Amino acid sequence: MQRVAVELADALSARNDVQYQQQVLRSAWKWHHMQCAPWLASTAARLYRISTRREVDVVLFSSMVTGALATLIRRPCNAANIKLAAIAHGRDVTLPGIYQAFQVRRTLRALDIVLPVSRATGIECAKREMPSSRICVIPNGVALSRYRTGTGSGGASLRLASVGRLVKRKGFAWFIDQVMPELPTHVHYRIAGSGPEAEAIQQAINRHGLEGRVQLLGRCSDEDLVKLYRESDLLVMPNIPVRGDMEGFGVVMLEAGACGTPAIAANLEGIQDVITDGVNGHLVTSGDPVGFAEAILNHSATPKIRARTRKHTAANFGWPNVAELYVRKLRELHAGTLT
Repeated sequence: MQRVAVELADALSARNDVQYQQQVLRSAWKWHHMQCAPWLASTAARLYRISTRREVDVVLFSSMVTGALATLIRRPCNAANIKLAAIAHGRDVTLPGIYQAFQVRRTLRALDIVLPVSRATGIECAKREMPSSRICVIPNGVALSRYRTGTGSGGASLRLASVGRLVKRKGFAWFIDQVMPELPTHVHYRIAGSGPEAEAIQQAINRHGLEGRVQLLGRCSDEDLVKLYRESDLLVMPNIPVRGDMEGFGVVMLEAGACGTPAIAANLEGIQDVITDGVNGHLVTSGDPVGFAEAILNHSATPKIRARTRKHTAANFGWPNVAELYVRKLRELHAGTLT
């Protein structure tokens, strides 16, 4: 969510038809949780001053977590006719526990509009009593200038890659257990990321004797991720359903797509809004090992397919186009002409 917030802020700031102020927490993940509370407190104070001085038309929160501040400034914003909007990413809506019990519905009630990044996230907002008239889906974007089309493996091997936090919903351990043993030996699989499922994933590798074909890369730099995308023939998103922990979108599919790398992905949750079947990848029923194996083996890694994937990603998810959707919708919100 942090990268999305920063890149959206940059895209909005680059426009000459919008007067835009930003307050983004730019922090290494290691210190993010420690710095979040004081940042939220200072942001709440700043937003209160802005609202009482009537300095803005709309406040846009970059997630439902920061959107919780809407409950604190709702009254002065109402008085100043300042509208409140928040982006909803998925897990920031569905996360269980105290946050779910006491905060999510209160935040939604305080907002004039919620902007989920996918239809699946919008459905979760609606389940929490957000009226459909105040829900508008706008996808995530990708900074295309950071990526160039790669060539894939360019050889006899077929290179698969997955990128993301190593958590159960990503389905990495499931894929190694159920799909990799069914694929021929020329298929290799690399996973970039860290998280609590690392041990389970390594155990799956060892269980099937796949040490020579499956590699856990750990946490990678941005430069190494771009290299991984460009060298891979397919990105794999083998997600499985986990209660309270949804895949709201899947930005890594945009990053891979910007490098021309299509995705074989589970037809699940927000992933469905990213992959147009047969254009920038293929959707497979979640939990279907035969479907995943067939989709992978039937893939043709050609320059034409990579060029098509990059073109589709640029047209549908490039930040200039996505930022235009935000500006248009927020203008309608301010003018009272929401459709």
